[in-house]
Amino acid sequence: QVQLVESGGGLVQAGGSLRLSCVASRITLSINTVSWYRQAPGKQRERVALITPYGDTNYADSVRGRFSISRDNVKDTVYLQMNSLKPDDTAVYYCNTNWTKAAYWGQGTQVTVSS
Repeated sequence: QVQLVESGGGLVQAGGSLRLSCVASRITLSINTVSWYRQAPGKQRERVALITPYGDTNYADSVRGRFSISRDNVKDTVYLQMNSLKPDDTAVYYCNTNWTKAAYWGQGTQVTVSS
């Protein structure tokens, strides 16, 4: 069974940084486009960043310049480096990839930014 597992969330003060990690079982992340999404209470889930197998990246306007997505193909891990965090970044962050026409999601990791 394909599983994605996120880690690295936590409580941080505004202006601080966190790095999220996403690993997978039974699927190779390095050959797939991987996205990070987030969902705040009462809001729709939104994509914040993605990285293609070729290393191309894309960011939501709300995080561009502050967040950076990257991958380590040796460790088969995708990271989301989050800097200059704001209280509005508070959400559950999810890792996502699509493989053989199915979408896979992790269980999410909570990021809370205090003012």
